Amino acid sequence: MTRLSAIFVLVVTAIFVSVSGFASDSDTDHRVAIHVDENDPATMNLALNNIANIKKYYDSKGETIAIELVAYGPGLHMFRSDTSPVKDRLSVMSLEFDNLTFSACGNTHHNMSKKAGKDIELVEEVTMVPSGVVQLIELQEEGYAYVRP
Repeated sequence: MTRLSAIFVLVVTAIFVSVSGFASDSDTDHRVAIHVDENDPATMNLALNNIANIKKYYDSKGETIAIELVAYGPGLHMFRSDTSPVKDRLSVMSLEFDNLTFSACGNTHHNMSKKAGKDIELVEEVTMVPSGVVQLIELQEEGYAYVRP
């Protein structure tokens, strides 16, 4: 095999592995990350309305979507069991929608817990991630669209 042929085979193999690896990351047609960093019920409800509308739109087209809502900073109140103005909606939506993830920033949770002098309890539908900001970066690197209501 000539040097040029070997390089061609390596490039084609790398492209195939890259593309097939990317496609296997998700069985959905679309992916979106939604960001909440405000302790504002209107913003929280707008984010949840965005989720419902996005899901309804793609369902009507027969397409699938993975949605991840990431909250950090003051937005973590959205996921707190004691202060969330939308905890009932979170519960209902997590049951109704496939491929919906709620991610809470571990850094914010740690700092809020430290300030409160106790562990802050989050609603059960939430997954803790080490850093909300890093989670948003990584989701975008994985091809997720980004929405901030």
